[in-house]
Amino acid sequence: MAKVKLDKEEQAILASVEAGEWQSVEDQETRKKSYREVAKATFRKDSRVNIRLPKRDVTAIQVKAMEEGIPYQTMMASILHKYVTGRLVDKQS
Repeated sequence: MAKVKLDKEEQAILASVEAGEWQSVEDQETRKKSYREVAKATFRKDSRVNIRLPKRDVTAIQVKAMEEGIPYQTMMASILHKYVTGRLVDKQS
């Protein structure tokens, strides 16, 4: 078997698994179904918002979205969602 080079995060996960820190989930199918329902509800778009932004900001968002391979409206919605849930992280801090 070929030796695979793992990055730091992958090495940490492997070490955690090998140390026995992971446990099987009880009733896995029910959990999966529950998580799917939560995900669907989270990404359900049931409100429309109009907002005026500077053209250069919209253009910058469109460029970033293109780099990520997603529609720019989806990227904007994701950024707003991360902000309101406290998961938007400033890499410069």
